[in-house]
Amino acid sequence: MSETRSQAIRYGVVGAWNTIFGYGCYSLFTLILSGLGPHSYMLANLIATPINITVSFLGYKWFVFQTKGNYIREWLRCIAVYSSTFVLSMVSLPPLVFCIRRLAGLKEAAPYLAGAAVIGVTAVVSFFGHKHISFWRGPGQAARWAGPAGAVRGELSAGREL
Repeated sequence: MSETRSQAIRYGVVGAWNTIFGYGCYSLFTLILSGLGPHSYMLANLIATPINITVSFLGYKWFVFQTKGNYIREWLRCIAVYSSTFVLSMVSLPPLVFCIRRLAGLKEAAPYLAGAAVIGVTAVVSFFGHKHISFWRGPGQAARWAGPAGAVRGELSAGREL
C-alpha cells in the first residue's frame, strides 16, 4: 500500500475519532451552558475548540503524519490551520442555528444540528491544511521524518532529533 493511501486511511480513522470527540465536546459544553441564553452555543464552541485542537493535533502527529519532535512548532501550525475552520464555524453557526430554529422549528436541537453540519465541512478543509502546513515535511526532509525506515536506510544524521 502506498504511503499516501496509508496516510489517507489513518487520517480517516483519526478524523472519525476527532469528529466524534469534537462534536461530543461541543455538545457537552452546549448542554452545560444552555442556561446562559440562546447563543450559549457560541461560548461552547469557543471553549471546546482549544481542547479539540489539542486532541486532534496529537492524533495527527502520532498516527497520521508520524512526525517526531517539533511539538510546539507543529502545534502552533495546527492552531493556524484550525483558526480558519474556527472562523468558519463561528461565522456559520449563528445563521445555521437561526435557519434551523425558524424553518424546521427545532429550537432546542438547532445548535447541535448546526454544529454537526459545520464539523463535516471543516474536516475536509483541515486535512489539506494539516498535510501542507501543520505537518509539512520540507524538501529533502521526507527521509529524515520517515521514522524507522529512514533510520534503517542510514538516512538519519547521528544526534539529530527526528
